[in-house]
Amino acid sequence: MNERVIEINNLGKQYRLGQVGSTTLGDDLKRWWYSLRGKEDPFLKIGEENDRTKKGESDFVWAVKNINFNVDKGDVLGIIGKNGAGKSTLLKILSRTTSPTVGEYKIKGRVASLLEVGTGFHPDLTGRENVFLNGAILGMTKNEIKRNFDEIVSFSGVERYIDTPVKRYSSGMYVRLAFAVAAHLEPEILIVDEVLAVGDAEFRKKCLGKMSEVSKFGRTVLFVSHELSAISSICNKGLLLKNGRIESEGLITKVLNDYMSGTNSKNPSLSWEEKDRPGDEHVKLNSIRVLNMSNILTNTFYLGEDLKVEIDYEVISSDNLRVNPGISIYTATEQLVTVSLPNKSEIKTNKGFHTATCYIKNSMLNEGIYNFRINAHTFYPTILHFDLKDIVTIEIIEKQVDDRTTDYKDKLLGIIRPEFEWKIN
Repeated sequence: MNERVIEINNLGKQYRLGQVGSTTLGDDLKRWWYSLRGKEDPFLKIGEENDRTKKGESDFVWAVKNINFNVDKGDVLGIIGKNGAGKSTLLKILSRTTSPTVGEYKIKGRVASLLEVGTGFHPDLTGRENVFLNGAILGMTKNEIKRNFDEIVSFSGVERYIDTPVKRYSSGMYVRLAFAVAAHLEPEILIVDEVLAVGDAEFRKKCLGKMSEVSKFGRTVLFVSHELSAISSICNKGLLLKNGRIESEGLITKVLNDYMSGTNSKNPSLSWEEKDRPGDEHVKLNSIRVLNMSNILTNTFYLGEDLKVEIDYEVISSDNLRVNPGISIYTATEQLVTVSLPNKSEIKTNKGFHTATCYIKNSMLNEGIYNFRINAHTFYPTILHFDLKDIVTIEIIEKQVDDRTTDYKDKLLGIIRPEFEWKIN
């Protein structure tokens, strides 16, 4: 049985909107009066969902509400959701930088958190001094910090500036050193917010590798990021937040699919009014359709089923414009699967309306959700006329589990799912 290190029950955090403070003296007196009579806090019964797109009627808003989940030792939990979903608030509560309004949480083990650039650093102290300060805050002894010091500095890549006050560091250097401290001082639980986005590609790769390595030694990682490919590569569990509530939880593949299916267009047909058409003075996009081979509009297909994408566009400016419509297919975690352009012989150069049809025959795509990027170029010189990312979404599903050719009943790993021939003598 797995050892549980984080347990959260009915957790909620309420804020009062306004410029100063979260409550008034009158509110505090009202709370005191209700408490004196053994009644529930009256302000817990009010407050609205954390939907930033709506104006709302109340001054009270729940940043997170009714949060219930558990994390086992060694799990790497990816927490995803749109901006304002409550991800950072949840991590601040678990890092003990803010307290919940209701509910409780239990954490077993030492926690190191990296919530924003320079978390826990004193700007007037040098990098070396901040390493020791941060280690002491985490409960490490001086000898333990000394033992890891050279590895921390080497990983951070700021050796030349280690004796310089950190207020002179760039934001990238700040994050490098802060992450190196948090990851190398052996916390049982490592909490990382979106700060890695500040670093360069090489450093992000190092950080992801380190978090994956940390989990192999039985330590736990909570990771918030908008880079779904990073979440997919290192996390085994996932948590999807929406408007302060849990929308989905479980295995990371399931949570990512739930997230992508909720954020992308499920409509297999899109069209635009004349004045709203994407494009430029040369080419305008009119509509996009996804169909099966019976010409039925749909965005759900079975494994191996043929499908087609129709793109209606208008060439406006010239009879000699060689417009190349194109399609790119991405996974739910934003990995590029393939790009397709029409053959030269298919390119039309005359003005007027055209329909480009891309036939995806005997689809080798595995089960899952895929996003289509639709664009149109003219080459020599290169002109991008329109480029619409994640404009339509399709889902590939298994037709009947009992008809599978193997005894394996779960989804097979990988992006593609071709039929290979097997013979066993």
